[in-house]
Amino acid sequence: MKRLRILTLLLVAVTTLAQAKVVLPSFFTDNMILQQRSEVMFHGQASAGKPLTITTSWNGETYRTQTGKDGSWKLAVPTPEAGGPYTITISDGKKLQLKNVLIGEVWFCSGQSNMEMPLAGWGKVMDYEKEVAEAAYPSIRLFQVKKNISLVPLNDVENNLGGWQECSPGTVSEFSSVAYFFARRLWKELNIPVGVIDCTWGGTPAEAWTSLGTVKQIEGFEKEIALLEQNNLDPNKLQQQYEQARADWQARLYAEDKGFANGTPAWAGQSTADGGWAQMNLPGLWERSALPGFDGIVWFRKEVQIPAEWAGKPVTLRLGMIDDEDITYFNGTEIAQGSGYNAPRTYTIPANLVKTGKAVVTVRVSDFGGEGGIYGLPEELYMECAGKRIALAGDWKYNVGLSLEGFPPAPVSPVGSAGFPTVLYNAMVHPLIQFPVQGVIWYQGEANVGRHAQYTNLFPAMIADWRKQWNREMPFYFVQLANFMERKTVQPESGWAALREAQAEALHLSETGMAVAIEIGVADDIHPKNKQEVGRRLAQIALAKTYQRKVAYSGPVYQSYAIEGKQIRICFQKPEGATSQKLTAGNSLEGFIIAGPDRVFHPAQARIEGETIVVSSPEVSMPQAVRYGWADNPDCTLYGDDGLPAAPFRTDNW
Repeated sequence: MKRLRILTLLLVAVTTLAQAKVVLPSFFTDNMILQQRSEVMFHGQASAGKPLTITTSWNGETYRTQTGKDGSWKLAVPTPEAGGPYTITISDGKKLQLKNVLIGEVWFCSGQSNMEMPLAGWGKVMDYEKEVAEAAYPSIRLFQVKKNISLVPLNDVENNLGGWQECSPGTVSEFSSVAYFFARRLWKELNIPVGVIDCTWGGTPAEAWTSLGTVKQIEGFEKEIALLEQNNLDPNKLQQQYEQARADWQARLYAEDKGFANGTPAWAGQSTADGGWAQMNLPGLWERSALPGFDGIVWFRKEVQIPAEWAGKPVTLRLGMIDDEDITYFNGTEIAQGSGYNAPRTYTIPANLVKTGKAVVTVRVSDFGGEGGIYGLPEELYMECAGKRIALAGDWKYNVGLSLEGFPPAPVSPVGSAGFPTVLYNAMVHPLIQFPVQGVIWYQGEANVGRHAQYTNLFPAMIADWRKQWNREMPFYFVQLANFMERKTVQPESGWAALREAQAEALHLSETGMAVAIEIGVADDIHPKNKQEVGRRLAQIALAKTYQRKVAYSGPVYQSYAIEGKQIRICFQKPEGATSQKLTAGNSLEGFIIAGPDRVFHPAQARIEGETIVVSSPEVSMPQAVRYGWADNPDCTLYGDDGLPAAPFRTDNW
């Protein structure tokens, strides 16, 4: 009995010692950077009911607290001015030491794909190989939040780099390029350590990044909020309701798709009359060619000749990648369904369907927003059997089955979708609100195009929400959407222009700034490669407004207009931080349209007169309104003397 009692005591001691290990959230790691002159709330788990200490090497001070009955603890530690590297030792009887810690400036970098876009990987920014090779900056620290969603606020995030890392060619290649170029510019100008947190998810709307309490106050989300509250955030009940709503929506989609007849795929068979179908070269996204701005369903057909030696054998079918969903048929028989805009499609045609002679591959592609189509590299489209291939790249016939214009939007899953209100805030933002940051840079809005009136309220509310959560009136600097899609001289109903105006409304909040990118986009690429300039323009704002450096950070800003007979004179504010009020336009001044009382806009002639611009058109004898840069992809050439572009604007509110 005595031996048993001794063994029991030893077991308890060993168990207690094993539980003594301090556990920290994933963002307290070696190589981390802490915001200078702030108070960091360290927290985590340790032995229950024990003294816990934190000792910092920058001042040798020891900070003390007691862990709770459940082992939880938190302890505020003040940080000094920028410097390092330092060590931080945390102990509940067993020491945990964080090494190579810097003190400096920390920025939270968030948004959708243009902020997510990595230097290499799928992004491949301008000169990416050179940029990655030269990215050796040990005083720049990187932390990348792993994509995750949640119906309730979480206390920790997962990360992709194994914690904080020094910036190097090995760590930066898959990191946000905008965040990196922003940090690099700050580091070179301030000469102090800079940390950037990459918290991004492509294709996501602003409401997903906003807390429940704030989304509830924004008109237009009543249905989603009611769904969450009526089901008490129960994921099983929410998923059941979503699946029923999705099934009902999908049934209507099939019913209105001209490619179906009485529920069967009328456009998939060998005998389908496709003589009147148009042609499209694949692979390629249709917004970049025949169907700019189109969301909906497109059927593609390709005739092939099956060689005799393939008959009765399974055939591999490769279709590159498809944005967003597909149903694929072979000679009218469905062989596969796929989803995910970045998921390679590799299917198998069953042996019993493979016969010698003419055959038809039909792909029904559904795109619910953004770009759509069958894309990738030409060599990724082929059929293969017995070591031989039939190339499928080239001309395919296509026909539109259904346009989603005016069609109800697809139901969004609150459990499985990154686009549902609050889910990204809960999982990816909320855990970090106890980690002090200097400010936020943000590049998002594409996913909210078409809802500009709502975004006018939502975006400033999200900014205020984050400031409330961090308990700090932190700077918030954002990128206005770049030019994109087909160029049109006159496009008064542009959804992209309206969203840009909604973004600019957030400038009424204090400590905000907008990086204009209206002339560095690309017509056929929603992810323009020049992220160096985007990062530089954001950094210019931060240097001027946050760090009080005398640098230009804004182009000419529209102020007022005056109608003078058959012309309108536009006046501008002096750009903040600019060296002069001078307006410049390169070879010619483009991007202006003008309208009279009929509200019909015409291309305008514009000229610079001193610090103003005079706009007119022979088609408009009684001008009433002028717009500049008001299109999806306008031709904008107006700059200030410091080379920064003027933001799009309009004088009317029609």
